[in-house]
Amino acid sequence: MGDILVDGYNVIKNNEMFQAMEIKDFSYARVLLVKQLHNKYRETLHRVIVVFDGDGGREQVSHQDHIRIIYSRHDETADNVIKRLAAEARKDGRDVVMYSDDEEVRQAVTEHGGSPLSTRELTTKLNAAPRDVAIRSAHRQIARHIYGLDPSRKDQDDEEQAYRPPYSKKKKKRRHK
Repeated sequence: MGDILVDGYNVIKNNEMFQAMEIKDFSYARVLLVKQLHNKYRETLHRVIVVFDGDGGREQVSHQDHIRIIYSRHDETADNVIKRLAAEARKDGRDVVMYSDDEEVRQAVTEHGGSPLSTRELTTKLNAAPRDVAIRSAHRQIARHIYGLDPSRKDQDDEEQAYRPPYSKKKKKRRHK
């Protein structure tokens, strides 16, 4: 079991998926990020922590759907909170994976033995199909290739069309006299 640390605003600001929402409403982008993290990591034993810059007098911590959300206090950056959390996790013997494009934070997490990954890698994971769906899709693609089906032709998938493998030969009927 380990910790997954997410630099919240860094993810929102560096990925197109969230940038359109950020223009409309920053709070909606935050909510969407937390929902996507929950959907991706809801069945994991890892602790998922998303950190945002805050402006309160003290650090604010809440939990939503298995995700720990931290807003830093007004005189501390989210970057410093992430560095502190990475150091605490490693001290307690937990692995750390951190998502941010901020070089200073990435370096600090690496110094504490963590694995820094990019925000692009996170959004790729968040947008990936669930494993079972990906396996079924790959199987269908292989089957279409093997049997010579063209996915652009819908009529080939109709149930009414008779299936005839491209390698089969018609058997000749023998007449008995």
